[in-house]
Amino acid sequence: MNALLEPLPHRHVLTLPTEPSAVRLARETAEQAFAEWGVNANHPSVGPALLILSELVTNSVRHAAPPSEQVTVIYSAGADCLAFAVHDRHPHQPLLSGAAAVNPSGGLATVMELTTGLGGTAVVRGDSDDRGKSIWITLPL
Repeated sequence: MNALLEPLPHRHVLTLPTEPSAVRLARETAEQAFAEWGVNANHPSVGPALLILSELVTNSVRHAAPPSEQVTVIYSAGADCLAFAVHDRHPHQPLLSGAAAVNPSGGLATVMELTTGLGGTAVVRGDSDDRGKSIWITLPL
């Protein structure tokens, strides 16, 4: 994957209210963007990517509102990689590497199992003011 070495050629940003309908809209937008970018819907990374995205947006809806009134999803793709981030303005930054130990059946454990199982990466990046974060996922295509 070249996601860390150079910018990916495709990018889309979606900002939604932090409410349950955001999960469906974020997933539908991903499906549409991936199709427009020529990503094969049957590629082995696409289904898991949509599930991971849904889990991360669900977590923002459940745990970040309030104080986060919005959730932002950044979608990116290149010839050999998908990347996306879910951003909210809640200060808690989850430890992704220990997600399975904390809650083996929880959403973040599923995110990490799928991401690492596909050879991808997951990173939490805090906002510069420490009042929000983004969880970035990269998956190979």
